[in-house]
Amino acid sequence: MWDLILILAIGLLAGWLAGKVMKGGGYGLAGNLVIGVVGAIIGSYIFEIIGIPVRGMFGTLIAAIVGAFVLLYVIQLVKKA
Repeated sequence: MWDLILILAIGLLAGWLAGKVMKGGGYGLAGNLVIGVVGAIIGSYIFEIIGIPVRGMFGTLIAAIVGAFVLLYVIQLVKKA
């Protein structure tokens, strides 16, 4: 239970950070938070696929930020199409 809450909190932080860093990636607070949570899931899969273990809160935060960046990049590509 606490692991899920921690992952969601980290995802929320990652979405907010990704929205601030990515140019044109701002989707409002709620949108960035959803992107962060979904990005956390994507980031964990990316790190698992490439064989990098995600350990601890810092590792989870890094994976979530990477996933949020990837998700924002894909969203921007789809919006341009």
